[in-house]
Amino acid sequence: MKNIDYKKGIRFKCQGSAKCCVSRGSYGFVYLSKKDIKRLSDYTSLKIYEFINLYCDKTEGFTHLKEKNKLGNCLFLDNNSCSVYNARPTQCRTWPFWPENIKSKNWKENITKFCPGIGKGKIITKIEIQKQIKEEENNEKNILKDSA
Repeated sequence: MKNIDYKKGIRFKCQGSAKCCVSRGSYGFVYLSKKDIKRLSDYTSLKIYEFINLYCDKTEGFTHLKEKNKLGNCLFLDNNSCSVYNARPTQCRTWPFWPENIKSKNWKENITKFCPGIGKGKIITKIEIQKQIKEEENNEKNILKDSA
């Protein structure tokens, strides 16, 4: 599938809808790398094993955040706000500029309709978008390596 043309950048500013903090189909779990777990455990003042025991599950060998309820709400979502925002996982930091989101059909038919921040705010430059994509690609590689 052809990638979206973002040479001129994309307007984006988080609107605080918290839609990205709730599971929806294939966008379910917030997967965590060892780096994410360390950042979150430091932020919550917990030892790594304590953080994992309290806040993580493992599915098919991959560590991810537990969900708060059957609706799939992130357990760190509090009144439509992230209670660990400064330490949030890479997957959350790089939204909506994930490699799979930049595929043109997915972007136009799904992401722009789902995320109210797209088309608003300042223009995120091509370089900034590429940096976010690369960060998420590296994160995915680390998650795969960590699960092996």
